[in-house]
Amino acid sequence: MITFSATTVLVLALIAAVVVAIGAWAYSTANRLDRLHVRSDKSWQALEAAPARRAVVARSVAMAIAGPVSDPVLAEQAKRLAALADRAERADRAEREAVENQLATALAAVDIGLLRPQLVAEMADAEARVLIARRFHNDAVRDTLALRTRRPVRLLHLGGTAPLPTYFEIAERVTPAASIGLAVDTVRTSARVVLLDELDRILLMRGSDPKTPDSPFWFTIGGGVEPGESLRAAAVRELWEETGYTADPDALRGPIWRRVAVFPFDGELIRAEELFFALRVPAYEPKPADPSSWEKRCVTAHRWCAAADIKALEASGEPVYPFDLDGLIAEAAEVASGTTDPVVRSIR
Repeated sequence: MITFSATTVLVLALIAAVVVAIGAWAYSTANRLDRLHVRSDKSWQALEAAPARRAVVARSVAMAIAGPVSDPVLAEQAKRLAALADRAERADRAEREAVENQLATALAAVDIGLLRPQLVAEMADAEARVLIARRFHNDAVRDTLALRTRRPVRLLHLGGTAPLPTYFEIAERVTPAASIGLAVDTVRTSARVVLLDELDRILLMRGSDPKTPDSPFWFTIGGGVEPGESLRAAAVRELWEETGYTADPDALRGPIWRRVAVFPFDGELIRAEELFFALRVPAYEPKPADPSSWEKRCVTAHRWCAAADIKALEASGEPVYPFDLDGLIAEAAEVASGTTDPVVRSIR
């Protein structure tokens, strides 16, 4: 019979504990790496979509500046812009950065006085989406590489055979379209609330631009963050001001989504970065506690909406913001019912 001394048993137990600890760490790290790789892959897909949309807008700009008036200079500019948009859509990963930089430079040279205001807004919005998609992708790449290149991770091959993600480096203007003279408010940050009731319906408000009162649209609760105010505090304040509901800041989940939008409003071109929280409450009748002057004049209705209701509003010609909100309700409902805050992701 083989017997072990107490010291031997202790040593074996320590070795087993170390092996178990290393195994648990390796398993956890491998799972985290897998999630990071998925995140970087999804961020690349979003990054591909944003420049593709800019290329479509660039073609519209090219058609607009070519116009009915025969101007050789504008005709050549339009031809180059359209050609660059085509190249950007067909470019592979290796040449994508160079082509996108060329397209951005060509767009910056366009005289916006030749364009209708809505096309100007679309151009600035497309540029803003490229900017935010690039930042999200490069953030994902940075986090993946930071873990993947650690010595223990490399020695144990925890990254498997997945290729290392790469940064996407294109020129970035801090104020989108600023160099072409757009009067864009680049400092506005908005806190918004996806407010859900027991039936997973979202509370939406109906309003309009003071300059176009006959073109109403629907939107979530929320507004601009005041100086020195946190996002969560702004969300709670806006919810009370617009609907009369006093929320516990800790009950808000998020931010869950981030949206960058450029749009004309009341004669100005606004660039807003919107961050969305989710909150579940019992259904109630909203009564504004402290509406703004714009809300008093231009907010005409409110409604608890299910996905089918949102589709019906859009089908009737009244846009709902953010885009594709009917498809986002399930995600917001799941987050609102949880106890942890998810990783914020970009939406339209």
